[in-house]
Amino acid sequence: MACRNDDACCPVASSVTPNSPTWRHALRIALVINAAFFVTEIVAGAAAGSTALQADALDFFGDAANYAISLCVAGMALAWRARAAVAKGTTLIGFALLVLGSTAWHAVQGMLPRAGVMGVVGIAALAANGAVAAMLYRFRTGDANMRSVWICSRNDAVGNAAVLLAALGVFGSGTGWPDVIVAAIMGVLGLCGGWQIVGQARRELRSEHTAHALISA
Repeated sequence: MACRNDDACCPVASSVTPNSPTWRHALRIALVINAAFFVTEIVAGAAAGSTALQADALDFFGDAANYAISLCVAGMALAWRARAAVAKGTTLIGFALLVLGSTAWHAVQGMLPRAGVMGVVGIAALAANGAVAAMLYRFRTGDANMRSVWICSRNDAVGNAAVLLAALGVFGSGTGWPDVIVAAIMGVLGLCGGWQIVGQARRELRSEHTAHALISA
């Protein structure tokens, strides 16, 4: 599965400052929604025996933590925001690897999840994440820290839609393989998103280092 660049190589400057009230307010809303749905999906995933729901729950947890970090560094210098983005991207990669490992375990066990629970929770999560992604869309061309928030929100909405497809697949086939396949795809998407975030953040750190070197020369 190819990683999307979303202009990562040539980011466009955002008109919103990193510490603006609008940005911080959007982060707070996203943080509350993601924390609430982490709890909802981790419980529902365990009850339904769905690795796709559990994968989505871990993604919600990672995003909630990432939004909290973004709030903490919103008023700091670019170098600190870039370092926070590296930490967030690395965390996203770690969660993706955890999801892939859990998916492999479920595949070996051959568990059959409850499609009805998957569908209901997936619809609610998609509606919530669709609203968050729309709210954060204006920040997608900012620095690595802003972009990391947008990428996480975009991945969440895609993941929620994938959970619904998995539920339909489980219902139609009577097997757990659609659930396993979707969870694996979500894990790969998480790896790609984390790689994007870390890549841009490192470019910003190199640029900042070069600027300081020129000033000191």
